[in-house]
Amino acid sequence: MRIKEIQSLIKFVAKSGASEVSLEMKDVKITIKTNDSSPSQVVVQDPIIVPQPQPAPLVAPPTLEQAGTQENKSEDQSNLITIKSPIIGTFYRKPSPDKPSFVDVGDVVSEGTVLCVIEAMKLFNDIESEVSGKIVKILVDDTSPVEFDQPLFLIDPS
Repeated sequence: MRIKEIQSLIKFVAKSGASEVSLEMKDVKITIKTNDSSPSQVVVQDPIIVPQPQPAPLVAPPTLEQAGTQENKSEDQSNLITIKSPIIGTFYRKPSPDKPSFVDVGDVVSEGTVLCVIEAMKLFNDIESEVSGKIVKILVDDTSPVEFDQPLFLIDPS
């Protein structure tokens, strides 16, 4: 079963209002559970190694000047679209170490453009843009582990 099919299934279950759906195929068993107050959860019954969370760095509380700039940033980012990781895995910006990155900040992308690759259990999954627009920010470093639903890119659709 491909990632796109799993994503479509998750969206379908979320819209249908069902609380739980199980699907079993040859070598994959998927259970999707939803709650009214939280997003869909996918349980794949294969062993998945999840990286241990790193301790958060200590950050000083913002000063009045910094607080004002943070408010402006949040206002500026209200029109941005966030592309999130559909799976747990390792984030790669390039198709291979000797090739250029799929996209860089400032690049204009269209719907379906490959933004990155996420490796999960020795399978490389292309992550495509869901919208057309300009890459404003890349939120993950190359070869970093990513979680399900973790923000990867910010895109300005205008």
